[in-house]
Amino acid sequence: MNEDRPDGQARGHGAGHSHGHSHATATQAGRGRLTAVLVITLTVMAVEVGGAVVSGSAALLADAGHMLTDAGGVILALIAARLAARPATASATFGWQRAEILAALVNGLVVATVGVLVLVEGVQRVLDPPEVSAGPMLAVAVLGLVANAVSMRLLSAGQSTSLNLRGAYLEVLGDLFGSVAVIVAAIVLLTTGFGAVDGIASIVIGLLIVPRAVALLREVAHVLLEATPDGVDLDAVRAHIVGLPGVVDVHDLHAWTITSGVPVLSAHVVVTDDVFGCGSSGGVLDALHTCLSGHFDVAHCTFQLEPAAHVAHEGRTHA
Repeated sequence: MNEDRPDGQARGHGAGHSHGHSHATATQAGRGRLTAVLVITLTVMAVEVGGAVVSGSAALLADAGHMLTDAGGVILALIAARLAARPATASATFGWQRAEILAALVNGLVVATVGVLVLVEGVQRVLDPPEVSAGPMLAVAVLGLVANAVSMRLLSAGQSTSLNLRGAYLEVLGDLFGSVAVIVAAIVLLTTGFGAVDGIASIVIGLLIVPRAVALLREVAHVLLEATPDGVDLDAVRAHIVGLPGVVDVHDLHAWTITSGVPVLSAHVVVTDDVFGCGSSGGVLDALHTCLSGHFDVAHCTFQLEPAAHVAHEGRTHA
């Protein structure tokens, strides 16, 4: 944080009053769990592909295809988390933290594509049901159900704090429902011989995939458009700032998200002229920091203090 002196030169807050900010992302904290989920996903995917070949089940193959996209998404998340850990530089002042959001974007697009392909294949299977062996189909689907339950347990703790972890969690959740759909289809096929049920299960899996992809892409767009983070009420922030002693007004108030778990805020804060004259600007900055850290979940704040007499010199781009 910094303040503006009346002569226009930036003045540091002073020793002992700096407020450090940690930019470690939520995905980095969950890398171990993501790695474990990746191993489980790849193992079950290989088993499902083998089971689909043996049984001839499109539903099982669709679930394996979805698990392939899950594995790709987890790999992207791990790569992004590693990139996001790189330190900031003069040319990348927030480092590579936004790489996590780009990975989530790619993940969402891939999942949406796979979902559409699964729907198309499912419709074709309903119109022209092939011969399917229900026994291997059921056994592999049960294995997939158990593995997906374990993966969900691993990801549940961090999915509320990171788009990447949430994307992986939602994909595993979809896989779990997909496994249930395949199990139901296999039981129906074993008991009734109704061949079209395999295609119907594929359609169900596709309908589970597409909405989740759309939801993830919507969240990614929210971050890329630098919209106000969820849970941050700028009107409330403004009211808190203006209510502090010595503060006259606030303008150019912006809040956005660098990556999951790293919301930032900046503002021009107009203070009474005597704040600079009596040297109490550091106290105002301390009050601003305490106010925002106590009431709002914002990882990094930057304030420009301006004497009331300076407001008339603000450009038209400031509001």
